[in-house]
Amino acid sequence: MEKIRITGVPEHFNYPWLKVIESQPFRNDGLELEWVNEPKGSGAMNKALREGETDLAVVLTESFVKDKIEGNPGLMIGLHVASPLIWGIHISGKSSFNELKQLANFPFLISRYGSGSHLMAYVLAKRENWVLKDLKFEVIGDLEGAKKALGQSDTKIFLWEKFTTKPLVDQGIFKRVGELPTPWPCFALVAHPKSLKKNVETIRVLRDLVYEESSRLSKQPNLSKELSDFYNIKEDDIKFWLSQTTWANQAVISKSMVENTMLELMELGLIGEKMDVEKMIFNSLVELV
Repeated sequence: MEKIRITGVPEHFNYPWLKVIESQPFRNDGLELEWVNEPKGSGAMNKALREGETDLAVVLTESFVKDKIEGNPGLMIGLHVASPLIWGIHISGKSSFNELKQLANFPFLISRYGSGSHLMAYVLAKRENWVLKDLKFEVIGDLEGAKKALGQSDTKIFLWEKFTTKPLVDQGIFKRVGELPTPWPCFALVAHPKSLKKNVETIRVLRDLVYEESSRLSKQPNLSKELSDFYNIKEDDIKFWLSQTTWANQAVISKSMVENTMLELMELGLIGEKMDVEKMIFNSLVELV
């Protein structure tokens, strides 16, 4: 049976995808949907898109925009989350430091270069008026790598989605010293052009099924309990996350949003040029407004 592979982080944002894939809506057509968890985040997903190892990926917007300019063949077919991602700013739970202003010279732990944890370090440094050229990075792979690294040092910073790390903060493994929202909608849906050429209608239907499922879940009264049980996060934290989060439910992308993301990345010295927004999206599946 032919497979369509979808890759995303193993976090609560992607629950609608898991529910749709669980139903296997294309099985009678000889197509199986396969979900691949990628704990190393968007940098690793961009690599999978470049190497043709995934058909679809749910990628952080800023990470894809940068990688697209640098040669990623993927094309946006919509957004998945239309609201910002709230990054927690973490240090070791054993650290004697308590204030963000004390951390100016600390190196950042990142999942990989080009990942959200890497790019958002520059956004944080700009906000705090730290010297961008002095930033230092240590690649740790994923959340488990960060736990190990912060267990060995109290002078390193780690940026990661705040509700995913909240259980580690509650346990005293991490200490959160601040938060950082993205200046843009946080997750984009990106498809490989070969997959679009082969299965464009199936991909369109799949995306729209996820939009429908996101809308259905948003109206479900026991959603916070369901997500809490599934992801092992306190229900009160899930309720707070839901109050800050909007899943996308239509195939619309703002041209100005993408352009502003590129401008921000240029100001931070993370890209050297911009590209036409039209070249970043698959026009027949997305309305550019």
